[in-house]
Amino acid sequence: MKYLKLLRLTVLASACAVTFPSLAGTKLTLKAPGAKAQEINLVADANGRMKAADGRALPLEITREAIAGNGVTDIRYTVKATEPCYFNLAEDWILDGTRHDACEFYMPGFWYHHNLRSPKEALSFHTSDTWRVREDRLSSPLTGVYDPATAKGYTVLRTDKDRADAMEQNQSGDIILSGHSSVGFTGFENRDGKSSLTFGYPYVEAPRRYIRKLQLIDPVRAFERMAPGDVRQLSWQTRTFDAKDYSDFVGDIWNYTFDTLNPAPVAGVLSTDEAKACLANYFRQSYVGNHPVKYFSSAAMPVADCRNMGELHVGFIGRHLLNAFNALEYGNERNDKELTDKGLSILTSTLENGMTPEGYFMECCNFDNGYADDFLSIRRQSEAVFALMQYLDYERRRDSKHPEWDSAIRKVLDNMIALQNPDGSFPRKFKGLNQVVDASGGSSPCAIIPFAMAYKYFGDKRYLEAAKKTAVYLENELIDKADYFSSTLDANCEDKEAAIYASTALYYLTRVTKGKERAHYMDQCRRAAYFALSWYYMWDVPFSPGQMLGDVDFRSRGWGNVSVENNHIDVYIFEFNTVLEALAKEYADSRFSDFAQVIKTSMLQLMPTADNTFTIGKAGFYPEVVQHTTWDYGRNGKGFFNDIFAPGWTVASLWQMLSPDRLDHFFAKK
Repeated sequence: MKYLKLLRLTVLASACAVTFPSLAGTKLTLKAPGAKAQEINLVADANGRMKAADGRALPLEITREAIAGNGVTDIRYTVKATEPCYFNLAEDWILDGTRHDACEFYMPGFWYHHNLRSPKEALSFHTSDTWRVREDRLSSPLTGVYDPATAKGYTVLRTDKDRADAMEQNQSGDIILSGHSSVGFTGFENRDGKSSLTFGYPYVEAPRRYIRKLQLIDPVRAFERMAPGDVRQLSWQTRTFDAKDYSDFVGDIWNYTFDTLNPAPVAGVLSTDEAKACLANYFRQSYVGNHPVKYFSSAAMPVADCRNMGELHVGFIGRHLLNAFNALEYGNERNDKELTDKGLSILTSTLENGMTPEGYFMECCNFDNGYADDFLSIRRQSEAVFALMQYLDYERRRDSKHPEWDSAIRKVLDNMIALQNPDGSFPRKFKGLNQVVDASGGSSPCAIIPFAMAYKYFGDKRYLEAAKKTAVYLENELIDKADYFSSTLDANCEDKEAAIYASTALYYLTRVTKGKERAHYMDQCRRAAYFALSWYYMWDVPFSPGQMLGDVDFRSRGWGNVSVENNHIDVYIFEFNTVLEALAKEYADSRFSDFAQVIKTSMLQLMPTADNTFTIGKAGFYPEVVQHTTWDYGRNGKGFFNDIFAPGWTVASLWQMLSPDRLDHFFAKK
């Protein structure tokens, strides 16, 4: 049953008889230009009118109303100016009976547990146990606290419909906004050993502010400008509920937030055929054919002109083998010999010149300067096998066999099995056959996918056994601990791709198992899926005039934040929408399929076409780094793209999303 707002009782601030923990207080901060800010504690009279606790006159009329019932409280503020002023309003709720150091915390798409997988240079308990952040950093404008001792969850969710932002003059300190912004803040605090939820408007980021990869700066507090007669309506919803563990807590919050925010598909985007026709231009113009291994250029490509670069990436930010199959398949469908030939030449040259002496795929090299990564990774090897398995199955269905490729793929898979640890995990990075560079097991789910496919294709039970062995590790170390980390190769932290790989990998195992075993994998798939979904935006963050994304009316719902370290959104999806459709059918829960439609439509918004390239140099070269909040890689900032990008993987991701029948074709009875 979907959550409903059951508003049974209306009470005022001074008599809020609800089960939610106690209100610690409301604080108003006023600032005059050039003067130090003044913090004022507020109290409510019997009619909900907020007054200064010390009796001083205020330039604002503030009314607070609380509407409570069924563990949910809607908090509504009306702020009206009687004199010119600049204000910031904050509220705190103490979670009585909690121990802050024992609680676990959650800000969707940005904070999990204590964020201890993240380094001290990003937000984590390594730096502080108290944090306030801008709402637009979060996939839902929500903070949650989970108390394992009582199995209780507590959340606060911003519910305003207002959508506006203003550019900043300074990044730190007390700043007066240049115009109206709807962006508030949310977070948690350690209040004398107890946990508290804190929220308010406009935004505050403290005790540090995250503005660039691994760069924290001094805090910021924003003030909204008010003229006499101006009115601001502000609303939040608090909630308390039972959750047996942190995974249940996250899943329950996702369902509740989906039902409350009700994100809708984005209208007016390209159809599947139109999108593929546009993306195919990437195959035509990114092809590099003057090196021993042919490839589609991706990494370090300038957004402005999209000129081809010397770097080859078999997986991760390149995925050129998957795009080679995409180009070949599409070329065959459309009788387009140019695309077919380019796709085939990449595959052929990879087999001839793109393998290491040990029989792995050559992962990353630069033909311009001779650079090559001095390590291999379980993720990129797995992604390469995944691409080739699709190609070989496609060819077999066309009665075409490739024994050389069969042999090469089996060599890679056998090498991977030799790397597998007794607990089922794989090292994240390694050299040669057995020299471990990074023993972290967070990328291990990547390997389940090619092993499941190889079992189906070759019929070799060793591959299924390897996949199941990894699934045990996945369940014990990632799912049971609700700890999804270090799947991406350019960060060491909690990240979206780890959760997506975990959920997708378990879904692949459901395609090669039956009965209770299959049902178990599907249940585990759903548990991981909630963490993957938690990274995806359910609301549309605002932009200010002059920020390109705002000027083109970009809607962020359906896009996923990347990781704690890399705080931007992108279109990483691949097969996850197919997984969501399967979960909707398996569990008769339309939320999964409904949100899959939000993702599909929303992710096609920024398609560069000949008529509108969204500042990108070439049609079909889909953007990668979409900067939706005050964080960037050092160029352009909120509302713009980074100056360089890697469109190969974005094209591959969208193409896979637009080809949902591939899994059914691959796992169909032969």
